[in-house]
Amino acid sequence: MNEERRHIDAILLIVVICLTLFGVIMVFSASYYSTISGNQGPYQYLILSIRWALVGAAGMLAFSFIPYRLYYNLAPIIVLGSVILLAVLFIPGVGITRGGATRWLGFGGYTFMPGEFAKFAAIVLVAWFYTKYADKIKHFVRGFLPMGLAIVIYFALIYEEPNLSTALIIVLTMVIMMFLAGTPIGYIIGAGAAGGFVVWNMIQGAGGEHSSRIAGFLDPFADAQGDFYQTVQGLLALGSGGLVGVGLGNSVEKALWLPEAQNDFIFAIIGEETGFVGCILLIFAYIVLIWRCLIIAMRAKDRFGMLLASGIAVLFALQTILNIGVVTSLLPPTGVILPFVSYGGNAIVLFMILIGIMLNISKGRGGLKSKRRRRREEEEEIA
Repeated sequence: MNEERRHIDAILLIVVICLTLFGVIMVFSASYYSTISGNQGPYQYLILSIRWALVGAAGMLAFSFIPYRLYYNLAPIIVLGSVILLAVLFIPGVGITRGGATRWLGFGGYTFMPGEFAKFAAIVLVAWFYTKYADKIKHFVRGFLPMGLAIVIYFALIYEEPNLSTALIIVLTMVIMMFLAGTPIGYIIGAGAAGGFVVWNMIQGAGGEHSSRIAGFLDPFADAQGDFYQTVQGLLALGSGGLVGVGLGNSVEKALWLPEAQNDFIFAIIGEETGFVGCILLIFAYIVLIWRCLIIAMRAKDRFGMLLASGIAVLFALQTILNIGVVTSLLPPTGVILPFVSYGGNAIVLFMILIGIMLNISKGRGGLKSKRRRRREEEEEIA
């Protein structure tokens, strides 16, 4: 019996291409003055953005042809590899430190962020575990504690870089996936309350950057020239855009007022140059992207494909919500970038590879089959 064959999700592919192209344009616009002031030439970020977008597109194409069940077979290796890469960062002289954080490994002039790879590995881990041990989901010791331990390990390694935003995104993604897999909500609430209490005390005890971000985000103008300078400038950019914006390339805030405008605060420049209308259209594009990912998850041929697609959808949703929430001062600053739009080589490649995996799942091929189903198909072929 032949497997049902479907075409790739064209809507998802079109939305991702549009977001990526829009991102290249906006990164160029947002970075124009900063590159000139640094004697780097006005086209530095444009060239880099195009280069990473092409690398990501190649990765998306390649991974769209790789049967997603391969990640099930390689799950232990993927997870172990991600943990090793995170641990290697703490070896003296190996990890690259910038701005007081050790988040990068260097290879031949290029840098790699193990934290980005850990996002993918964490999704694969949850999907694999709750597919292989689906009958243990309701069991606290055999079904919940192993995943709880994995969450603690990922959080501890990434938090110590320090990179609280990535640590929280991974934890939230894994927890939501556990809920979708069928983990009793009581386990999640109980562990979440305990974990939240511990993390809050860690942040308060450490003081410094994380503590000040949480304490002041409700009134960023109270420290407009200090810790919340970037947030205030982002709000001014959004407010200046009005209904339809000041026009592409005409932002005032990007002229060295808003630091690193091409990164996690690019949504502010989008708001200034394209206005409320542009922001709504962009948010709508993300809604369509997440919707298509959820549709693919619901149509997946097997449990692993469903959980894998769901995890990717959750990751995109969290990244988008956290980024826009920070720029609009609804959330404390986290350093989370906007998928496909903000500048970031590691991130754009990861996101496009994840889209490639989604496209492969959407084809309806390569799913895991139970022994009974394989035996039945073999018997039908012989008959």
